[in-house]
Amino acid sequence: MPLMKTLILYSKPGCHLCEGLQEKLEALPLQLEVRDITQNEVWFQKYQYEVPVLCPLGSEQPLPRMSPRASAQQVAQMIQTQIGPFEA
Repeated sequence: MPLMKTLILYSKPGCHLCEGLQEKLEALPLQLEVRDITQNEVWFQKYQYEVPVLCPLGSEQPLPRMSPRASAQQVAQMIQTQIGPFEA
C-alpha cells in the first residue's frame, strides 16, 4: 500500500481563498499540514502576498496556483499531475 502523500498549505487567518482550497484538499485522500504564516516570520516574509501556497512535504517548490473556482476534482487532477497519483 503506497504511503499517503502529505501536502503543506501555507495560509493565514481570514483568507477566504485559503479556506476554500483547504476545504477541497480535506476532501481528498491526502495528509494536509496547514501552516499559519502569521505564526512564523520566515513563512510570513516568503508568502505574505502569495497565500494560499501549496507545497509537497519536503519540497520548497510550490505547486502551481489554482483558480479559486477550480472544483475539488480539478484540484485533485492538478495535484496528481504534479506529484503523482494517490489512492482515492
